[in-house]
Amino acid sequence: MHKLVVLYPEPADPDHFRDYYVSKHLPLVRDWPGLLAWRYSFDVAATNGEASYFAIFEGDFADAAAMAAARASQHGRRLADDVANYATGGVVIIDYPVRDAEA
Repeated sequence: MHKLVVLYPEPADPDHFRDYYVSKHLPLVRDWPGLLAWRYSFDVAATNGEASYFAIFEGDFADAAAMAAARASQHGRRLADDVANYATGGVVIIDYPVRDAEA
């Protein structure tokens, strides 16, 4: 499995971010080809001090190739272009292969 994580720093207008993200952006995410599972949260906390991020999104793909194809697709480009409509604080995107732990 391959994970895509999107970290959102504090936006200029948190209420607009939440409203737009839930009502307009996430409906686009639901139709993203190749996405196996996804989750998000606005309740980002830090162990010590204040959290560096306002919100987080996690998406699961079968592998790195599936994620790359999804991001390069027309729908993936539409999702990427939509970020400017709500994420005024910027965005940090990371991805990585997920390895199962051995007990």
